[in-house]
Amino acid sequence: MRTTITTNCNRRSQARCWTLALVLIVGATLLQPSVAMAQTSMPATENDANSEIVIGFVGGFVHKNDSRHSEVQLGQRLQSAYGRRVHVDVLQNRQVGEAQQEVLRWIDQNSDGNLSVPEKQRAHIILFGHSWGAAAAVSLARELQRNGIPVLLTVQVDTVSKSRQENLVIPENVNEAVNFYQTGGLLHGRSEIRAASPRTRILGNFRFQYKNEPAECHAYPWYDRVFFKGHTAIECDPRVWSQVEDLIRTRLSSDMVMSQVHPGQRKED
Repeated sequence: MRTTITTNCNRRSQARCWTLALVLIVGATLLQPSVAMAQTSMPATENDANSEIVIGFVGGFVHKNDSRHSEVQLGQRLQSAYGRRVHVDVLQNRQVGEAQQEVLRWIDQNSDGNLSVPEKQRAHIILFGHSWGAAAAVSLARELQRNGIPVLLTVQVDTVSKSRQENLVIPENVNEAVNFYQTGGLLHGRSEIRAASPRTRILGNFRFQYKNEPAECHAYPWYDRVFFKGHTAIECDPRVWSQVEDLIRTRLSSDMVMSQVHPGQRKED
């Protein structure tokens, strides 16, 4: 570099050229550690964080944004509490396929279109729903089993099946499952769920009875309250949904404490 500079500079500009050369040499020297540091601080191709996901399903023909319904309210509370740390969505019960695609996209942490074994293992998925939505939650768990993806917890509230749906048997990729139900009126849920594998822990089948509907049901459509009293009562019962929320929040905690749950079984007066 020195020979080139002295050859291309005349006597008047030689001092200025030497100054420029010195600046370039010093600058190159200072930049080398920065480049090395930048190279060593590049992120890994896959994120080591867990993919925490909660998906709920509404029952019947309820719209997923109808905030009168407890499933929607629970989704809104969880989203507000956890923000971007947890993927939360509430869907209509016919949207199992869309929910499956959402899960596959969310757990693909490096966005390469292929799910690695570590990405699947880091998936912490919780599914819940009421009525047809409860059946949809089990259907989604079964679809995820075909993808080799584990599910932490399924919560079913007064499950009602559509044709050809099997929701009494919880698939073996589910770690824990719980069932809340009532037996009054024309429409009522399944009284028992069981596990396809001993690896799945059934937390319980908990029955609720209603002589009087909870006050929260007053916001629901009159025809639901008249024709499907018990089925609507368990959906708007804050006792049920506070327990559902506790189950979910416990499993979303940083240390993933799997505490014993004792859902209440008190009867309405």
